[in-house]
Amino acid sequence: MIDQQGWYDGAMHLPSPHCDFREDPNDISLLVIHNISLPPSQFGGPYIEQFFTGKLDSSQHPFFKVIQNMRVSAHCLIDREGKVIQFVPFIERAWHAGVSSFAGRERCNDYSIGIELEGDDISAYSEAQYNALASLTRELIRQYPLITKERITGHQYIAPLRKTDPGLVFDWRKFTALLD
Repeated sequence: MIDQQGWYDGAMHLPSPHCDFREDPNDISLLVIHNISLPPSQFGGPYIEQFFTGKLDSSQHPFFKVIQNMRVSAHCLIDREGKVIQFVPFIERAWHAGVSSFAGRERCNDYSIGIELEGDDISAYSEAQYNALASLTRELIRQYPLITKERITGHQYIAPLRKTDPGLVFDWRKFTALLD
């Protein structure tokens, strides 16, 4: 379930400072699926959580110096084991999509929910991730009925030429079949 404050009870809650208020919380109408791994293509460890909460130590890996000044978050992260971590309540705006457009409407952060899968564009996602994503998505659709199957997309489709996630290895057919 999702409570009145926008927190999912199936997730560990780890609040991020990288968010702000939505102009219209009743306009939540898009789900955007992403991937992330820190360092790139390495899984496990605390780095994604540290990044989304503004606590990443840039001395821990050379790549972290590249992203050290970024202020980024997602509503949720689903790790390789299927554990869901929520950083931003759904009624608030997470900073996940950047410059983006869906169906001719810009600024996707204003009206979307961003879910990160721990992964990269070339590694298959785990069964546990698909199952957790489907469970969370079904709950989001119940809570926010403007999100429909047709209004679920990948970051690569709302920010083409800039983003490639969740990548060609994300199995859209498998995921949508799990929603039924």
